[in-house]
Amino acid sequence: MQKRQFVDTVSIIAITKNGIKIAKNLKAKFPDWQVFAPSKFSNNDSEINWFENSTTEKIGELFKKYEALVCIFSLGAVIRLVAPHLKDKKTDPAVVVIDDTSKFVISTLSGHLGGANKLAEDIAGILGAVPVITTAADVNKTIAVDLVGKEFGWKIDDDSTVTKISAFMVNEEKIGVFQDAGESDWWMPKKELPKNVHLYQSLEEMSKSDCKGFLIISDKILQDKQMLQRAVVYRPRTLVVGVGLHWDTSKDTIKEGLEFCLSKFMFSSKSVAKFASIKKEAQVAGLREMADDMQVPIDYFEKQDLAGIAIPNPSDVVQIFEGTPSVSEASAIKSSGGTLVIEKQKFPPNLTIAVARMIK
Repeated sequence: MQKRQFVDTVSIIAITKNGIKIAKNLKAKFPDWQVFAPSKFSNNDSEINWFENSTTEKIGELFKKYEALVCIFSLGAVIRLVAPHLKDKKTDPAVVVIDDTSKFVISTLSGHLGGANKLAEDIAGILGAVPVITTAADVNKTIAVDLVGKEFGWKIDDDSTVTKISAFMVNEEKIGVFQDAGESDWWMPKKELPKNVHLYQSLEEMSKSDCKGFLIISDKILQDKQMLQRAVVYRPRTLVVGVGLHWDTSKDTIKEGLEFCLSKFMFSSKSVAKFASIKKEAQVAGLREMADDMQVPIDYFEKQDLAGIAIPNPSDVVQIFEGTPSVSEASAIKSSGGTLVIEKQKFPPNLTIAVARMIK
C-alpha cells in the first residue's frame, strides 16, 4: 500500500534530557503524537512512554508501527539505527531528525511519499528552527513528479518511469504535459509552471515535440508505447460506474462486466471514483464486495430521484420492475453531475453498466 503524503501517526524518540524537553514542547502542540524516552531519565511523567529496552530495539519497533519517526539525536546515529529496516520509499515511514539544541530539523527519509518534508517544515515552524530539505524537486522549486495530484487521490499508472522523468524535471529538460481529465489546479494556484514544462492540447501534438519526457493526466487507456516509455501517466478519479442489477448479482459478474466496458471503450479502472445504483431494501452483496475490493464508495438513489434524469436508453422493463426507466445510466449521471462516456451495456440476465465522467 502506498504511503500517504501527510502523516497521521507520529512517534518522537528522545535519548537525552534536553531532547526530552524538545519532545515535550512538540507534544504540547501535537497531543496525539507519542513520545518515547529511556527509562533511566524517568520522572514519572505520564505523557512519556518510558522504555527499558535499547534504543536500537525501540527504533525497530517504532519504524514498523508508526507512519513517522521524529528522532532527537544525531543524524549519523539515526541513519545507522534505521538502516536495517529500510525497504522502499512507498512503505518506509517518514523520518525527521532534530539536533539536541533544536537548531535544525532535517527531513531524512521518505521526504515526498512519506511526508517527511512537510513534517520537517511544520516542526521547524514550531521550534523556530531551520528546516533542512534536500530533495531536488523541492530545493529547485519544480514539480515533484511522484506527487502530482496526490491531494486529489490521483494514482500513477506505472511508477517504473518516475525516476527517469524526475531526473529530466530537476535537470530542466523539456517536459510536455497533456491533460484531458481531472482537476485542473494540480499545480500551485496562481503560479506559473516551471519554464521547462510545456502544455499541449493533444497527445499527437506532444508526441511530435522535442520533449525529453511527458506528464499525462488522463482516464483513457493509451496505446502509444514509445510515448509511454518516456511518460508518467496519472489517473484522476473521474469515473462513476452506474449499475443496474438484481439482488443476487455476484461480484464476479459485476467485475467481468466492468472490465469488458472499460476495455472496450478504453478507460482505466484506476480512474473509477465510485459506483452508483438504485436504493433497494437491502444492499446487494455483490456490489458492496466489488466496491470494497476497489476501495471506492457507492452512491444510492431513490427511484424518484432517478426517474427525472434525461437518459439516452430508457427501458420499459426497468420502469415496471424499478419504478424508473433507467438505473445504470441515470445513477451514473446523477452521481457524477457530468455526462455519460459509456452508454448502457447489457450483460444477461440481469446486469447493466453505464459510466459517466465527473465534472471537475
